[in-house]
Amino acid sequence: APQVFMEDHYPGVTLGAIALPHGLIQIDAPPLPEDGRSWRAALLGLNSGVERLLVNLDSHPDRTLGARSMDCTVLAHEKTAQTFRSRPNTFRPQGEETGADWEAAGGLGNIRWVPPEITFTAQLHIEWSNFPVIIEHHPGPASGACWAILPNPRIVFVGDLVVKDQPAFFGSANLTEWQTSLRHLMQEYKDYTIVSGRGGIVNLAHLQSQLQMLARTQEKLVSLSQQNAEADAVEVIVQDLMSGLNVSSERHKQYVQRLAHGLRHYYARNYLAVPDQDYLDE
Repeated sequence: APQVFMEDHYPGVTLGAIALPHGLIQIDAPPLPEDGRSWRAALLGLNSGVERLLVNLDSHPDRTLGARSMDCTVLAHEKTAQTFRSRPNTFRPQGEETGADWEAAGGLGNIRWVPPEITFTAQLHIEWSNFPVIIEHHPGPASGACWAILPNPRIVFVGDLVVKDQPAFFGSANLTEWQTSLRHLMQEYKDYTIVSGRGGIVNLAHLQSQLQMLARTQEKLVSLSQQNAEADAVEVIVQDLMSGLNVSSERHKQYVQRLAHGLRHYYARNYLAVPDQDYLDE
């Protein structure tokens, strides 16, 4: 659409940019510093005003690690800000593999996090042109997950609410809220172009498939809990969930790690009463 751009060639998440007379609104950032510099250079060619604002659609490292490279004000939901307060000041690339895209890219050193400087609770309007950009809270994939809604060109950036040809991140999720947010999107945004944070433009079939996978996952986890299973028992449902995805062979191992890691954390937090960060943290 005029003034609205999408970029999906960098490792990490699908990026967005909205070039307005007052300035440029950026949706998420690539995690690698060299990709951040390349993305910034590409944005210089857009016809926008001088102000710069970066919107983080949740707190996942794939979309927040590169915030410093973008060198501008960062906006996110207040619960995303709470997540940053629970993290060390500096990111160190070590520890358990989560199946995130930044892990596959490699080459990261220690990076100082950039917590959001502007936060909101339910909805925030950015009035930088003749149409507003609405940042709206829709939890599910994470407690601070939000969407960037453009009512005039009828476009909505939904972050990790729906992902294409890959498994979702469950470690910080609330499956009930996630399904509620998906149904709201399907009912209220039927005539919008929907941009996923992992896979770009998605259609109704992708939304229905995501909803079915979430419902199936929740059903299987409830069944495990009724058997008093331990968290490691989620391994038995990973391959079944993977079988419904169109995944390339080179990504298969990474995505199995993503599912297993996320499901273990989700199960421990929701069925074993083990404290966790973010619904507390990714």
